[in-house]
Parts: sequence; structure tokens; C-alpha cells
Amino acid sequence: MLTEKENYMMMIRGEHPEWVPYSRFGPSPSGAPPPTAGVLCSYLMGHLTKPGVAKDIWGVTHIPVEEAGGGKIPEPNNFILKDIRQWRDFIKAPDISHIDFEMLAKKDLEEAAVNRNETAVVWHTFVGFFQTLVAFMGFTEALCAMYEEPEEVKSLMEYLCDFYVDFIEKSIDYYKPDIFGICEDNAAWKGPFFSLEMYRDLFKPYTMRLVKPALERGIPVDMHNCGRCEDFVDEWIDYGVVSWNPAQTCNDVLAIKKKYGNKLVIIGAWDARGELANEDVSEEVVKESVYRTIDKYAPGGAYVFSGGFLGSPNDEKTQIKNRWIAEAAEQYCRDFYKKNR
Repeated sequence: MLTEKENYMMMIRGEHPEWVPYSRFGPSPSGAPPPTAGVLCSYLMGHLTKPGVAKDIWGVTHIPVEEAGGGKIPEPNNFILKDIRQWRDFIKAPDISHIDFEMLAKKDLEEAAVNRNETAVVWHTFVGFFQTLVAFMGFTEALCAMYEEPEEVKSLMEYLCDFYVDFIEKSIDYYKPDIFGICEDNAAWKGPFFSLEMYRDLFKPYTMRLVKPALERGIPVDMHNCGRCEDFVDEWIDYGVVSWNPAQTCNDVLAIKKKYGNKLVIIGAWDARGELANEDVSEEVVKESVYRTIDKYAPGGAYVFSGGFLGSPNDEKTQIKNRWIAEAAEQYCRDFYKKNR
């Protein structure tokens, strides 16, 4: 009998899983362990887990947003960099010479409380070079800097990359992740924030360096990228990405699945849009959407069902709707390939 982890890692390796993995937004109705669990590096990302307002390692203030389930964003109109040409005066990499990386990893893994026999660890650094630039400057100034001062942007990206790669090299062997998670939220629902040419010039070279420590150790790479980001998928494959979340439905997910087959695991392809966005959507409609999504994307493997409603953590309606999703998905995912062989 395979564990959830073994079934998931089979798929990550390009093999056909025995059942459709289900990446849950909440607890399992049956108490089954999750196939993966994210582990944050507390030194790099501790500001995301602290309650209330907190600063990151670069000095950017982040605030929680109730509508996003308490997730944090850089505080609007409180940016630490006004002019990209002055980045050397304001952006200072922290000194990490004092860090005991073995103890840091041990603490983070203990706090995550993951049963590594049952669940694969995805180590999240959440380093996204475009996102970091936006956190420093805001969208408007970041995009203007990319157009007007591309060489300065690249100099800053090189500086950030040097720091992050050094940190990863010093710590990754202590975390021993099953999967290395990266993040590039560089698109909105209707399309990317910038061109493919800009991506190749300004960000791709540094992301390639960022994932190298994982690839050299045989650790697969997972990409988090929201919005209609399908323009960039070829680039991800080029530098070793094997899975993509949340693969939103504004992309032509079926075409991507057909093109890459088992080389790219699709995670998600479910969005709370249309009738599902109705505050009083029925249990029947929610559950039918789950079955329909799995039927559409799971054939052939290389697919993980993941989906849920965002909202205040204390909103009972959101909790109920996410429970409906879990009830629909868990058994349907488990039985899907048995019924469709």
C-alpha cells in the first residue's frame, strides 16, 4: 500500500500515480495525511507567520489581508525604494554569518510537525524576483524601472540572487526537502504584467541560479505562479520545474497538459468563479464542480486536485464550502483511476 507521499512522488518523477493526489485547503474528512506539506524557512519568511504587521529581512512592512484568509502583502504606499538607481543605498543584505543553519532547519521542521514517512516536504523560500522588486518599489515604479533602467534592475537582481543562493547552499542540506518550492507571481487574470522578452532578460537568469542548488541534489522544483502565466511555462521547463500551482483556469490548462504530458504536474485548475462565486452557492453545485474538474484534468496522470474558497479565517460560510470541497474530492480522487482504467 503506497503512502500519500509515495504516490505523490511517483507522479513528480513522471510516473502514473495510483490515485489522484488531493492538496487540501483544510483538514481531511477521513483524517488522511496530506500528500505534501509546506515548510517555511523562518529566517527568510518569518514575517508571514507572525501575527499582525511585520517586517521582512529587507525592511519591507507586510500587513495581513482578511479577504485573503489572513495572507500578507507589502503595505501599500510604504515603499523602501523610490529610485532604482539608488538601490545600493537602501537595499542591504542581512549578515547571515551568525546563523546556525542546522538548528534553524531543525526548529522549522519541528514546528511544521510533518510526518515525513507519510507526507512530502515542500521547502518554500518564496523568493520571487519580480515580487521582491514590487515589494521594494510598488507596481508602478517597479514596472517603470524595468523599462527605463533595465541594467540597474539586473544589478539589483544579481545582488539579491547572490544572497539567496548563498543562504540556500548553506541550509538546504539540513532541511532535506523532497521538493523545492519557488514563487513567481508575475501575471494577473488576463495576462502577464510584462513581456516574455523582459522575463528572459531581467528575471529568468537569476531564477535559474536560484534553483541550481536543488537540481544539483536531485530535488524537484515546484513553481507557484497565479494568473494567466502560460507564456512562461516553456521557460520554467527550461530550468527544471516539474510541477505548477495553482494553474488557474485563465490558462489553457488542457493544452499545457497535452503539450508537456507527465513532464509537468498540474496542481489546481479549479477557481471559485461564475456560479461558484455566489455567496449562497449550493453544496450540490460546489461538489459537482469538483467532480467535473477531476474528470477534465486527471486522465493520464500528472494532475493534483487543489481548490478552495478564500475569505476571513473566521467566516463560517467559507469553512462550510471548503468542507464540501474536501468531502467531494477525497474519495473521488482516491477512486478515479480505479474506475477509469
